Amino acid sequence: MSRPAQQRAFGVAAGLPAEVCGPLAETCEAAGYASIWANDHPGAKGLETLAEFAKTADAIELGVAVIALDRHDPEAIAADVERLGLDPARLWVGVGAGFTKKPLTFMREQIGELRERLPGVRLVMAAMGPKMCALAGASYDGAFFNWMTPGFAAEARTRVEAGAAEAGHEAPPVFGYVRTAVGEDAADRLAKEESFYRDLHKGYRGPFARLGEPEGTVGVAAADRDEAQGKLSAYEALDVIVVRGLASARVEPMTALARAAAPA
Repeated sequence: MSRPAQQRAFGVAAGLPAEVCGPLAETCEAAGYASIWANDHPGAKGLETLAEFAKTADAIELGVAVIALDRHDPEAIAADVERLGLDPARLWVGVGAGFTKKPLTFMREQIGELRERLPGVRLVMAAMGPKMCALAGASYDGAFFNWMTPGFAAEARTRVEAGAAEAGHEAPPVFGYVRTAVGEDAADRLAKEESFYRDLHKGYRGPFARLGEPEGTVGVAAADRDEAQGKLSAYEALDVIVVRGLASARVEPMTALARAAAPA
């Protein structure tokens, strides 16, 4: 069966100022993005950023990726969804193992409670290694990649498809953050973002080492829209390219980047 047409989404760091969220969501909806995403980190909840997006854009789908389940359990996530008035039908919730000692076992055990607590919400699992990719394909509604080159994304996708096949169903969609910067300082922005993650902890050090790529090259740094579009098109293995915007947290830079990286 042929794959559906590739979609594009836009992603930001949680905690984006409310005065930026509204114009950005409107821009993304008008530009043809399928969804808009926020990450989740100790300093800000991604679901709260999604609630700000929802105030001005009523059609675009909303996603958070990823919520670490060692920090927020399924009950707490469900409580936040209800408190914020987020529509489950519009929502993608990406989850990861965080710093749990046995991440594969942990994520296999969590899916039942997640589905019970979050009915109607599509659940996406953060996956980098082969076994996690297979589990995402077998048990979740999608797989979410992070910090991958086009080639590694293609290889990881085969693991997702194998997990789904073994479970006896079609492969779920594959999402992936692609850090993207456009403009004169694009290379510096990408290098700064990447250098932070490369040595953050062993969960990132290992995958970056396996990539074997020079620092500052995993993602898209482009001088202009045409170059950005060309580099993003290399991520053929993703069903949804989530353009992770590397721009100042102000309306003009962020919306300009969203327009430059929008679906062609």
